[in-house]
Amino acid sequence: MLEMLFYTQRVTSWSFLTNHARALLCIAQDPGTRLRDVADALSITERAAYGIVRDLVESGYVSKERNGRRNRYEVRVDLPLPDSTPAGRSIGELVDMLVTPARQRRARRQPANPNRSQA
Repeated sequence: MLEMLFYTQRVTSWSFLTNHARALLCIAQDPGTRLRDVADALSITERAAYGIVRDLVESGYVSKERNGRRNRYEVRVDLPLPDSTPAGRSIGELVDMLVTPARQRRARRQPANPNRSQA
């Protein structure tokens, strides 16, 4: 029990994903998200969220379009990840892996079995 508590405390003190990746995922999940929502999801200030989203837009990974009083974002899923990942993975693959439920990903990959009877 003590080992599990120590493990939990250690793991929660850091994250596998950077705030840039986490902001990208927020935008992928809701293209109409507000900077306030991104900031809340990442537990950062709106000013920091603005800087991160600006970085993503300036680097071309996200496009931004004004829609009335709000911005609408679009993740450029065709672009490669900005670091040296194996096999040149794309932004879309990352978003798909982290946003799409695993059950849906498996269903898309598995071919239909013609021998299985339909209920």
